[in-house]
Amino acid sequence: MRAVRRCAPIVCAAALLLAGCALTSKFTAPRLSVVDVQIEHGDLWEQRLKVRMRVQNPNDRRLPVKGLDYILEVEGEQFASGASAASFVVPARGEAEFDMNVTTNLAGTLLKFLGRGSDAPGQSVAYRLTGRIALSEGLMRSIPIEERGTFRLR
Repeated sequence: MRAVRRCAPIVCAAALLLAGCALTSKFTAPRLSVVDVQIEHGDLWEQRLKVRMRVQNPNDRRLPVKGLDYILEVEGEQFASGASAASFVVPARGEAEFDMNVTTNLAGTLLKFLGRGSDAPGQSVAYRLTGRIALSEGLMRSIPIEERGTFRLR
């Protein structure tokens, strides 16, 4: 009988934990997209860009973002990688935008854009963004991301 009394609190705690897991809604990964890319400064060896990103949160709870680690591919070539320390909160079922400063030395990618001729500004460019969103609170501390899309080079 003593063994049953000793195990009862453990069994109750496990039952409450399982019930809590069953009641929580399923988490859907947020969507990231490139809103705008502007060339801030550049020469043949180094380009500095300002990349405006949008985060869309499809969940019914807010998303406290602590930062972002990323690899950005443009037209199938690695264009940039790094981390953003932008800290912000994306509201439940809402969206937020933030800027990332990106430095790259891939002159070949820019030459590919310039090779498109005088119509290059305004043309759509394909990108792929992979990485992780770091969260400042909650049980999940990071969320893997992979997004594809297009942006217009200005």
